[in-house]
This record gives sequence, C-alpha cells and structure tokens, in this order.
Amino acid sequence: MSVNPFKIIFPGKLVVGNGTLPQLADDVLADHPSKIFVATIEPLLKTVNEFVAVFKQQSIEVMIDTSIVAEPYFSDFEKLMKKVEPFNPDVVIGIGGGSVLDVAKLVAAQLDNQQQLREYVGIGLLKGRTKKLICVPATSGTGSEVSPNAILVDDTDNQKKGIISPFLVPDVVYVDPLLTVSVPPSITAATGMDALTHCLEAYTNKFAQPFIDMFAYEGMRLIASNIVTAVKNGSDVEAREKVAMGSLYGGFCLGPVNTAGVHALSYPLGSMYHLAHGLSNAVLLPYVMEYNIVASPDRYADVAVALGCERQSDAWATAKAGVAKIKELNAACGIPSTLREVGVKEDTIPQMAQEAMKIQRLLKNNPREIKEEDAVAIFKSAY
Repeated sequence: MSVNPFKIIFPGKLVVGNGTLPQLADDVLADHPSKIFVATIEPLLKTVNEFVAVFKQQSIEVMIDTSIVAEPYFSDFEKLMKKVEPFNPDVVIGIGGGSVLDVAKLVAAQLDNQQQLREYVGIGLLKGRTKKLICVPATSGTGSEVSPNAILVDDTDNQKKGIISPFLVPDVVYVDPLLTVSVPPSITAATGMDALTHCLEAYTNKFAQPFIDMFAYEGMRLIASNIVTAVKNGSDVEAREKVAMGSLYGGFCLGPVNTAGVHALSYPLGSMYHLAHGLSNAVLLPYVMEYNIVASPDRYADVAVALGCERQSDAWATAKAGVAKIKELNAACGIPSTLREVGVKEDTIPQMAQEAMKIQRLLKNNPREIKEEDAVAIFKSAY
C-alpha cells in the first residue's frame, strides 16, 4: 500500500499510568502560573479539589467549572467564556470526558484571541493559541486528549460542527486509567465502543496509511479483548488500563486519518434524538461494516483478526466474522442492537439520511461511497 501524505501532531508531553494525576502538579507549577482554570465534572470534584489544593497553598488562584454535563452547544461555550475571560487564566486544564476536554481546548484557544469562535469552525482556520493547555481524560472513549478536534452543537441548526486545528492538541496530557474506574457500565460501554470505532474507521479508511495502522490495529485489539470486563467489573484496573490505552491510540488516529461513515451517520442520531455519541456509533457500527466490506474485504478481515476472530478460508468470510464479533461485543456490553430500541422512528430515516449527507468531511473517508439512498438503506438495515 502506498503511503498517503499525512501529518500527526503529538502532545508536547504525554504521561500514561495508574495514579499519575498528582504528578501533573509539578508540570503546572513549572510555569509559575498565577491563575488556573479547571473544567471538570461534578463526580470528579473530590479528586480535582485534592489535586488543586497544592496550587491554592501557593496562593495561585483556581477557578473550577462543572457546567458542561452533556454534548456542548455553542451557547454553552459562550456562556462559559463570559466567566473565564475576566478571570484570564495562564493555564487551562480539562479533566473529564470528551465534551469537557473539547470545551477546555476551545477555552484555551479563545482566550486572548482576536478571532471569534465561528470564524474558525472548520479545518485549519484557528490561527493560534497563547494559553497553556492540559488535558486529562476521565473516560476511555473520545481520544480528545490527543486529537486536534473539538465538537460543538450549533444552536441555530442543531448540527454538530467540528473545529479541527493543530493548536487544539494539548501541551501536556496525563492518562490516568484510575480516573475511569468510577465510570458507570453504560457509559463505559458506549465510550469504549466509540474508541474502538475510531480505530476501526481509521484502519479501513480510504486514506489509511501504515504509521496510523499501528495505533489503529493495536487499539482495536486492546479494546475488543478488554471492554466486556471493564463494563462488567469496573474495578478491574488491568481492563480499565488497556481500554484507556486503546482509546488513546484511537485519539492518535483522529488527526491524520479521522473517522468515516459510522460517525457521519451517527450525527443525526445526536442532533435529532440527542442520543449519546458513543451509543450512536456502537449501534450503527456493524451495519456500516456490512455495507463497506465489499469495497475492502482484506482490510475488514484484518479488523476481524484484531477483534479476536480466527482467519477463515477467505477474506470475505473472515470480514463477516468481524461483523458478528462487533454484534457480540455490543450485546455483552448491554448496547442495543437496533435503532428501534433506542427510540428512533422509522419515518424519520429519510431526514436522517439527508442530515448525514452534510457530513462530507467524514463521508469522503469511507472506503465505499455512501449516497443518500445508501444512507437510507443502512439506517433501515439497522432498524
């Protein structure tokens, strides 16, 4: 396979390991900040308060915000900026799930920025960032901690909009899998399958290339072999650690290769039905795989092996076994198998297909072209 041109920007510093969060304080203090902003979630407040105590002891001002509780809208971000801009922190830290990390990334970018948010929605339009940015994931799913992406929902049309820029890659990232131990089973399942989808869609991507394949393949392997344990026994630290690593690898895939048809088709489920992003991807994944196999049977056979399947007599049979394996993983994790089960109404499928066609930045990556009528057929097969 020829190597497609690609660019990957890694965080300036990446620390991975159980119980590493307290070490982050030294990285923060090294820059002698006077003010620190922390975006997080209420379930982590006890942990965060313990973490920031060392800063307060040194008379560093700390602002903690827990206002981001679901997939954020433009209005949520603008409301938050009205609080953060007067505070004007030197360092922005996100500790939480993908939505919290996305917002932290955008807060750091927007501070002291002459551009307005809507001016840099899209790919490569953000001109810079002056504030130090640190991300600490507390779920294993989005990979936002190492990706150049941030997603917000536009209040004007209820559509998810992507901001993609190398300036959104954090300066420092700490992946402490112990932070994920308290995540409930349903969220563990949805976010874990989301991370697996990042890896799978990168590996089978029209623009796949060998360097990212390494992360994508190993990410699929780690998640597929550990996600069920992590869901059923959340205190299993080894399983949590391996799913967290798989999620991190999926994040590395997002910048240079990105996702494809599964993510594009999942967008309307979020905008029209407010389904969680990871859940939408998990439900749709096997049906989009079935649609795509004809265009890339060898790649999907590799996927099946990464998921733990034995190679069959030919690539097609192996690839089909991979689809069955995804359905098996979803079932074991308690994820619904059809759109009907998550409340989608069949008569909205044509509208969902129309909405999905707007996500050409992802559809162009799919190994098999998806036209509007194809999207309708996929949604119907998933119904």
